[in-house]
Amino acid sequence: MKALQFVGDDRCAVNELDVPTIGDDEVLLASRRVGVCHSDIELLGGRYIIPFQFPVVPGHEWAAEVVRVGTGVTSFGAGDRVVGECVIGQEHFGFSISGAAAEFFVAKAAWLHRLPDNLSWTQGALVEPFSCGYYATVRADNLDASDTVVVLGAGPIGLGVVAAAAGRGARVLVAEPSAARGELARTLGADDVLDPTDEGFRAHVADLTGGEGASVVFEASGKPAAMATALEVAGFRARLVYIGIDVGGSVPARLGLIQSKELQLRGIIGSPGVWPQTLRFLSRSGVDLSPLVTATYPLSDADSAISAVLSDKTQVKVHITSDARL
Repeated sequence: MKALQFVGDDRCAVNELDVPTIGDDEVLLASRRVGVCHSDIELLGGRYIIPFQFPVVPGHEWAAEVVRVGTGVTSFGAGDRVVGECVIGQEHFGFSISGAAAEFFVAKAAWLHRLPDNLSWTQGALVEPFSCGYYATVRADNLDASDTVVVLGAGPIGLGVVAAAAGRGARVLVAEPSAARGELARTLGADDVLDPTDEGFRAHVADLTGGEGASVVFEASGKPAAMATALEVAGFRARLVYIGIDVGGSVPARLGLIQSKELQLRGIIGSPGVWPQTLRFLSRSGVDLSPLVTATYPLSDADSAISAVLSDKTQVKVHITSDARL
């Protein structure tokens, strides 16, 4: 079978590997769609938050078809459409455990969730990044149509927040300097898009909120300056959720606003425990995430998918496709 392997620092190749065997509690899966994430690029560069070893097959954003199941698996059968979680205890699927960027791969049944019939393979492979944005809206406490939301950053996670917040009925303002990503945010439900580099940005937010500021702010850029700005655009007793990750960066911030505005701040990592809820939301809400995918490559050309992510900053989400069958 064909598989994308990261074989060393900044080196990848599509190689021929044996079709893996499965244990009693495992499932053999045929990959259908796999998304490329910034974390994959970190992995390729030899950098990741937990130990791993080359060679490794990446791929933690995926949708696949069940080929066969182990003798102890009763919850799934051949032909089932599934997605799977990537943080398993201390291990990370697609990082410390080889992932889904192969024609066939193995996962434990306990990691899997059925993909609703009304969601496409493409939408299925977007569940993992979307679940992070959806989880952020869950952590914003009772987010609904009464809220005015500001989302700082329209990368894949920020755009997921836009879709989730709009799907809950909130009014959504997006801070994003890229015009193309701003238009994508509008496609996913944003009401207004503002350029955060504009000197009048904060005043514009104030104008659009009747001087009250946002009732919910999501920081999704991971930039220290935006983390500080979140305090400025928040209204009285606003809920702030920090999603973007920065380690070691610093910037001046008016921390007194936390007290004077009685702000509620939360930081989140990943999407623990909300995958079933995320799938129900996508299935019932009609939110279509497929516009996030800006390029697709067949698995046989998966190394070009990695090159596209590395060289073309206009890409939002690149997908690798496969229709292999045993």
